[in-house]
Amino acid sequence: MDREPFDLVVMGAGSGGVRAARVAAQRGMKVAIAEHSRVGGTCVIRGCVPKKLLMYASQFHDQWQDARGFGWPLGDLPQHDWPALVAAVGAEVSRLEAIYRQLLGATGVELIDGAARLLGPGVVQVAGRELAAPRIIVATGARPQRPAWPGAELAITSDDCFSLPQRPPRLLVVGGGYIALEFAGIFRRLGSRVVMAHRGALPLRSFDEDVRQHLANELAAGGLDTRWGTQPLSIERADSGALRVALAHGSGTSHEDFDAVLLATGRQPATAGIGLAEAGVRLGAVGEVIVDEHSRTSADGIWAVGDCTNRMNLTPVAIREGHAVANGMTDGPALSINYRNVPLAVFSQPPVAAVGHTEASARAAFAEVDIYRTAFRPMRATISGRAERALMKLVVRRDTQQVVGAHMVGNDAPEILQGLAIAVNAGLTKAQFDATVGIHPTAAEEFVTLRQPVG
Repeated sequence: MDREPFDLVVMGAGSGGVRAARVAAQRGMKVAIAEHSRVGGTCVIRGCVPKKLLMYASQFHDQWQDARGFGWPLGDLPQHDWPALVAAVGAEVSRLEAIYRQLLGATGVELIDGAARLLGPGVVQVAGRELAAPRIIVATGARPQRPAWPGAELAITSDDCFSLPQRPPRLLVVGGGYIALEFAGIFRRLGSRVVMAHRGALPLRSFDEDVRQHLANELAAGGLDTRWGTQPLSIERADSGALRVALAHGSGTSHEDFDAVLLATGRQPATAGIGLAEAGVRLGAVGEVIVDEHSRTSADGIWAVGDCTNRMNLTPVAIREGHAVANGMTDGPALSINYRNVPLAVFSQPPVAAVGHTEASARAAFAEVDIYRTAFRPMRATISGRAERALMKLVVRRDTQQVVGAHMVGNDAPEILQGLAIAVNAGLTKAQFDATVGIHPTAAEEFVTLRQPVG
């Protein structure tokens, strides 16, 4: 078979791979990109974008209930039309995928529909073709992982949630991370009875402890049935057609029936069976591609970006990694990536956002720290009657008074923390926060009115 020459071949057309391919092509390279599924990757097709659209739909539940407190004499909440929502979200995803395909074509990137496999250094096989290139970028992303306990194959994963023909009336969500929290909030507010089971004592393992505890309290106050310290042992199909789940918890084992079980127990790099080891690419314990600070793998001429490296699995990070690699290949401007101060957001209900150090990591990194923290009832809740409290927290390095961490639980937290991320990355001090006039009345102004440290 004749090998077709390219300057660069990208394996995977998700956010990072598409950015790398487009930048390289714009700078004169002959580029091919291969994708076995839909163009856009996890974020556009089965992650951030469609999940946030579902979240927007689910927020109507609380808004409807709150309206009575503001003088709108509304009756019972209307019945939600799940198939209509799925169709609308699917149409938007298809529109975005078409844009991604158009952008690739406009920059001259050849898109090849098919699963790519490395045949060796510098050679990629896809759709019956062999592509030869001195530069290859692996951007194959990650996929949901399933636990090994019996009956796990009967459960669904986050990938399945966007195509369910009907909303499950009774749903068990297994996990305590981003995906579990977000889907638990979505399905509960769309009308499902949701149980969230997590083996840990609190959700969001890597987040600040105050944030974790506050969120757990808010989830319970909002009516979500949270089962901390609980883990499924098995799933079986009952005679009724329901899924019967054995749940292990502190007081023993119980059995409950659900219409669906959603496994949100983590994701693993999608690197198996694509020829990486055979090409000399070193993999880690969970199949992640091992890379250096420039995203270079152990094999000459092969780079890797995005979730397949398991560094920081966020879309903006993958995009920046892809851009940085393409810049390096084409003598473009150096693009640095600061993984420490990447802002994070969880679109749970209430949402969570953070940037920089947690209190624990700051105490480990610096001799002394000051903690500023407040929790309060938002203005809207004073009339709506909703039992909700927001949390805001600043972590300050005492010797320099530099703000090294900011955290929030509450409505609009992701929107508010994006601005604070600029301040934290710029190394601003607590005095500079204090000198900033707040916008009143807003929740965000609390970040510039915190005056007394609490620890």
